[in-house]
Amino acid sequence: MLSLEDAATLVAARARLMEGLPDGGAMVAVQATEEEVLKHLIDGVDIAAVNGPRSVVISGAVEGVTEVAGHFERTTRLKVSHAFHSPLMEPMLDEFRRVASGLTYHAPVLPVVSNVTGRLAEPGDFQDPEYWVRHVRGTVRYHDGIRTLEGEGVRTFVEVGPQAVLAGLGCGDDAVFLASQRRDRPEAGQLVTTLGKLHTRGVTVDWEAFFAGRGARTVDLPTYAFQRQRYWLGAGGAGGVDVGLAGLEVAGHPLLGAVVELPVSGGVVLSGRLSREGQPWLVDHGVLGAVLLPGTAFVELAVRAGDEVGCGLLEELTLHAPLVVPERGGVVVQVTVDGPGGGGGRSVRVHSRVEGVAGEGEWTLHAEGLLAVEAGQPGPTGMEVWPPEGAEALPLDGFYEQL
Repeated sequence: MLSLEDAATLVAARARLMEGLPDGGAMVAVQATEEEVLKHLIDGVDIAAVNGPRSVVISGAVEGVTEVAGHFERTTRLKVSHAFHSPLMEPMLDEFRRVASGLTYHAPVLPVVSNVTGRLAEPGDFQDPEYWVRHVRGTVRYHDGIRTLEGEGVRTFVEVGPQAVLAGLGCGDDAVFLASQRRDRPEAGQLVTTLGKLHTRGVTVDWEAFFAGRGARTVDLPTYAFQRQRYWLGAGGAGGVDVGLAGLEVAGHPLLGAVVELPVSGGVVLSGRLSREGQPWLVDHGVLGAVLLPGTAFVELAVRAGDEVGCGLLEELTLHAPLVVPERGGVVVQVTVDGPGGGGGRSVRVHSRVEGVAGEGEWTLHAEGLLAVEAGQPGPTGMEVWPPEGAEALPLDGFYEQL
C-alpha cells in the first residue's frame, strides 16, 4: 500500500506527534464485555480497544478512567506514557492528517482486515488519508478482526513483532496464536519454534529460503509403526519388465528377477540386477569405502536357487571374491544350479558382471557350494566333526579392515 519511504514517514510522524503530547491520561484493562463498558462511559473516556469477548481497554483522563473502572471488579492499569485512542490524542490529529495527505497510496494486493472496523477493508479505505487519522483516534477492534478472519476460514495466527502482545489476547474456536518473538527467549530459537509449529499445522513454510546459504538439506524421516510400512526388501528385481515375453519365468525374489531351466542338464539359471538405486540398503554394508554384497546375501541367493530345484538345504558355500556394487549403474548377477548328481545333490555358483559390457566383460565367480535334496539327509561334507581334525583357529579381529 505504501513505499518503504512513505511507510516510514507515516509511522515516524505518528510516534513523534504522540510523544509530543502533554503527559497524562490513563489506560485500564477491564474484564467485561463491550456492551457492559459502554453503559458506564463518561465524557473524556472512550473504549481504546476490544481485545476479546470480555477484554476491553478504556482510555482518557486519569480521573474519568478511574471513575469508569470503579464499576468493575477486575481491572488492570496499563503502564503507558499517554492515553492512546482517546480524546487526549485529538491535538495531534491535524498535523498527522497533513503528513498522511502528502503520501502516495496504492491498493493492497492481499485482503486486509481493518482494526478500525474489524472487517475486511473496502476498496479505497487505505488510500484515504482520513482512514489513518481515524486509526489514531478510534477504537482498535482486534477481537472483531479475529472473528472476521475466522469467518474466512483462518485458524492459524502469527504475531510478527519484537514481543508477544497480541498473541496472548487471541481466542477462537480451534485457533492457534503464535508469536515470532518473545522478550524472554532467544530470538533464533523462538523463530524456529514458531516455524516448526506452523509446519505441523499444515502451513506452507519456505524452508529453502530459511536455510539459504547454510548448507542444509532435507532427509527422509524414519517410518512409524502405524504407517504399516514393511522393512523387507521390496520386489522389483525384474525392474517391472514382463520377463515372460522373453520366454523366462518370474523368480519372485527381491534380488532375482527371472529364472530359466536348462533343457540338457536339468539345471537352472536365476538372474537379477544389483545397484545402489535399486537396493539402497546395500549402501549400509560399506567396507573401506566400497559397497559389498553381504555374505548372508550369497547364502540367500543359493537357498533360493535350491528351492527352485527342490534342494532345500545348503550344505556348504565357499566365498571366492567380494561382489562390489558400483557407485553408478549396476551389476548383473546369475545363480547357476547344475543338474542332479549322485544322491540328488547339486552344485550352485554365483557369478556377476558389470552391466553394459556384454561380450567384453568377464564373469566373476563369487561363491560356489553344494545343495542337498533333503535337510534330514545331508551328503558327506567332511565337516561332521567340528572343529575338523587338525584345524587351527584364526583370529577375526579387524577382518573387514583387511579386505
